[in-house]
Amino acid sequence: MRLDQHLKFQGLVSTGGEAKIRIQQGEVSVNGAVETRRGRKLSAGDVVELAGRSFTIKAQAEDQGSTTL
Repeated sequence: MRLDQHLKFQGLVSTGGEAKIRIQQGEVSVNGAVETRRGRKLSAGDVVELAGRSFTIKAQAEDQGSTTL
């Protein structure tokens, strides 16, 4: 997931435009460093911080498929 999408997903911003502005203004950090690239791809274990809130990116569950009985 991209950084701007993650901020929207977590409800930290209302719109993609707001995410862009906050990222460009240096308000967002990833793994303790200011990140100004809104398209930065996040990986499992990355820690995203904005406005005193932080979130750790979790690994996506692998698709186990489904079995029909």
